[in-house]
Amino acid sequence: MSTIRARMRGGALEPVERVDLPEGTEVTVTILRVSLEKSGDPFERAAGGWRGLIDADEFIRHVYADRLILTRPEPRL
Repeated sequence: MSTIRARMRGGALEPVERVDLPEGTEVTVTILRVSLEKSGDPFERAAGGWRGLIDADEFIRHVYADRLILTRPEPRL
């Protein structure tokens, strides 16, 4: 299984990169449209991306608890 990029040209998909397949090989194609335009601020586009995936309060508790874990060796004086 591999993923390649292709471009629509003349009613057919044309690979953008080299495809190492023997002539006549049948494949299944899944189309995922990729926007070439970068509209807006990337931070604004990402806003809310984790909504519903994590509990923010629990995440914050873990962050502060992890800050208490000492990972540096004690300095020798």
